[in-house]
Amino acid sequence: MQENKPILIVGLGNPGPEYAVTRHNVGFIAIDMLAGENASWRAEKNALTARGDIDGHKVIFAKPQTYMNSSGVAVLALMTFYKIPLENLIVIHDDMDLPNGKVREKVGGGSAGHNGIKSIDAAVGREYRRIRIGISHPRDFESPMDPADWVLGKFTDAQLVEIKKAINTINVIPA
Repeated sequence: MQENKPILIVGLGNPGPEYAVTRHNVGFIAIDMLAGENASWRAEKNALTARGDIDGHKVIFAKPQTYMNSSGVAVLALMTFYKIPLENLIVIHDDMDLPNGKVREKVGGGSAGHNGIKSIDAAVGREYRRIRIGISHPRDFESPMDPADWVLGKFTDAQLVEIKKAINTINVIPA
């Protein structure tokens, strides 16, 4: 991480109230929690952004407004405008291959079929930090539901409690 540059923390999701508490919007939920209730959001570069400070590091929180499959458009525009190096990019997103509320982190790697990650990879490269939050898979519940419908489905109250507990464990600035 380049200490003299801000950290761009991007939560993936889809804009609009109809998507607010869907599984695919877990990144937006995380960004809202990390930025805090008093965050001042503004529209810029195809995203909603807010400024903050975490452990003495300047942070830009972002929620792309380009819809999930075009997230790379907003991420590239923000990185270019703020001169953010790739190692200062953190992307938080949903992962169907993890149980609901499980958090995993990695740098680089493949997209595992996640269209938001594919878009960002194509726009800026792969070597950025990813924080994946599990939303389970419909097969975990022996459900015949199509995965595309699953990710656009809403969390149950109990699932949302698990998600919020998981988000509270995330340390975006490694020790």
